[in-house]
Amino acid sequence: MPTPTKGPRLGGGPAHERLMLANLAAALFTHKSIKTTETKAKRLRPFAERLITFAKRGDLHARRRVLSVIGDKEVVHVLFTEIAPLVAEREGGYTRITKLGFRKGDNAPLAQIELVLEPVVKRPSAKKAAAAAAPAEAPAEEVVVEEASIEAAEAEATEAEATAEEVVETAAAEEAAEAPAEEKSE
Repeated sequence: MPTPTKGPRLGGGPAHERLMLANLAAALFTHKSIKTTETKAKRLRPFAERLITFAKRGDLHARRRVLSVIGDKEVVHVLFTEIAPLVAEREGGYTRITKLGFRKGDNAPLAQIELVLEPVVKRPSAKKAAAAAAPAEAPAEEVVVEEASIEAAEAEATEAEATAEEVVETAAAEEAAEAPAEEKSE
């Protein structure tokens, strides 16, 4: 699996770490989401994603390699039959880590690691989007507009201008009427 990190392991030696990661991965595959410490979740992510990549291949050799790591046939069966088809279109990033705060007893930072099983929504790249938009635009066609519709539009515009002028004149007259009343009260 991934290259072991140097320095202290997760609470023990390398064998203990390997078994702990295998158990965390088995729990992740059965429950689809687990809550653990942030450090364990970060160490579990590449381990679990590599197992999912094996499951996407789906051949007998990949199944045996996953079985040699996890050891539980039921979990391996769930991984290959249920999880692998759901992430078949995804090119990576099969897990999501969400920080949850701190544990009450020892104040350890907690995180939730979950499988990302939503379908992939592919977005076109900028170049492809520009290329796709260019042919979609139809060539400009000549628009034949009747003279009657042009005259009707001009008449409506003239009426709108006249109405706007009346509103302005009415507002000005009201302000002029209010101004002398205010001067008398002062």
